[in-house]
Amino acid sequence: MQLNLVTGDMMFEHAPCTFRRWIRHTASVPKGFLRYYVLRLLKEKPMSGSEIMEEIEKETDGRWKPSPGSIYPLLSWLKDNDYTKELPKEAEGIKRYMLTKQGEKFFEEQTKLGERLRKKLELLAPLPFGGFWFSPSSEKLREIREPVKRFIRALLNLRKALEKNPTDQALKEIGEFLNSTTKKMEEISEKLKEGN
Repeated sequence: MQLNLVTGDMMFEHAPCTFRRWIRHTASVPKGFLRYYVLRLLKEKPMSGSEIMEEIEKETDGRWKPSPGSIYPLLSWLKDNDYTKELPKEAEGIKRYMLTKQGEKFFEEQTKLGERLRKKLELLAPLPFGGFWFSPSSEKLREIREPVKRFIRALLNLRKALEKNPTDQALKEIGEFLNSTTKKMEEISEKLKEGN
């Protein structure tokens, strides 16, 4: 299991294909998050519904791709409420949307909602580690409970900082640190498996 530094989501790298598919299509995305995400993408540039779906899938490493049944009614609702407008169709017949001035104001409101949703998700981030504490050795594991929580918090804070200032130097340092830390954890895991 890995934490995606950009989205804050847990990634199940070696999960069986059916489980990954379930995670990808599950309805566990908080209400309002898709609207926030679409507005954020449209603030960056005009996009079509299929481009939005592809971009979300790309940004979430293929773990979440909203369905057309989620995206197109949302785009229609945004247009009906004058938050977006349709651009003239291109030669290929692609219909793209862009934010209106009213849509930009609405996006600012949604940004506040998005931050509250993100904080809620961050509180839930340690939950996948819950089973880690309920084992026959849970008494012994109690000693590392706080360091694990601090590590998760540090990753989440790092993600926030990176969103604001993703410098090449910072990304390089973080990549080196995460690779060396992962390697050390894998070595410890192997020693434990071998009984050392």
